[in-house]
Amino acid sequence: MAPVNKHLLVCIFFVCAMDVPAQHHSLELTGVDKASLVGEGWISTSRYERDFAVSPNGNEVFYMLQMPQNSFQTILYTRKNSAGKWSEPVVAPFAGRYSDLEPAFSNDGQQLFFVSNRPLTGTEKKDFDIWVVNKTGNSWSEAKNLGAPVNSPVNEFYPSVSASGNIYFTAEYPNATGKEDIFRCRWNGSSFGNPEKLDSNINSTAYEFNAYVSPDEEYIIFSSFGRKDDKGGGDLYLSKKDRQGNWQSAQNIAMLNSVKLDYCPFLSPDKKTLYFTSEQHALQKNYEKKPVSYAELVEINNSALNGSGNIYMIKFEVVLQSLTGFQHE
Repeated sequence: MAPVNKHLLVCIFFVCAMDVPAQHHSLELTGVDKASLVGEGWISTSRYERDFAVSPNGNEVFYMLQMPQNSFQTILYTRKNSAGKWSEPVVAPFAGRYSDLEPAFSNDGQQLFFVSNRPLTGTEKKDFDIWVVNKTGNSWSEAKNLGAPVNSPVNEFYPSVSASGNIYFTAEYPNATGKEDIFRCRWNGSSFGNPEKLDSNINSTAYEFNAYVSPDEEYIIFSSFGRKDDKGGGDLYLSKKDRQGNWQSAQNIAMLNSVKLDYCPFLSPDKKTLYFTSEQHALQKNYEKKPVSYAELVEINNSALNGSGNIYMIKFEVVLQSLTGFQHE
């Protein structure tokens, strides 16, 4: 679920961006038939990474790095140069002072939405709101709070913006069906309408959160915790609109889900690759027959599969084929 953090990290060390040899830091962004780590040892590491977003042109990647015990989180990014080499990840130019997370591109790539507890004015941190920055050449503008009716005195999380400008997000509103629900604010060309709660095919009395909606609003992929078919830590679910434009009953994406938290979905603009975050780890292996050794524990702790979040990718078609009635038409 979307975290609430109240601690401030004392210091962040910025690393200067530089081009690195492709053989050392390649970033393959095309999913395969089985879920695999994105940028293992570079993007997906022994640290906690989540919230993956690729620009529509495929040249920029934003994701979130979370410090131990949720003490702080910030947005990192890397970009590809004309030679096809990716820069070392650095803190995004609009981030690094407050808890910033959950980046999401607009359909044209000219805006980046994200969540932050930064103050509106002064120095007192606010609840978590949705903010936006605009593309300015090779960098980004100062962040702007979306304001009401999208933001409110309670937390809003995980924005996803359609091609029409509609914004979907998680909120803890008093009229929620469950503890957290997924809402939509329609864009009329100049402003957002009031939040609309998605129907019972999406929202339930459990937790629903971190929804990605495809630009054409055909698919919604989200996480839920507390449903009868939840494997334990929070699972990914998928729904597709029917011919009348209504969401079908969401299905558990069992082939991806683990007994740990599986969340933060993102679908590539061409709908070919699904990215997601998972806390699954190597100790899910059965050690009852042969107890784990100290050396194995050290190796696991220093690896990407130590229980910290990692970013995975898989062919979206493979995911759809695992579900009932969701194959590409």
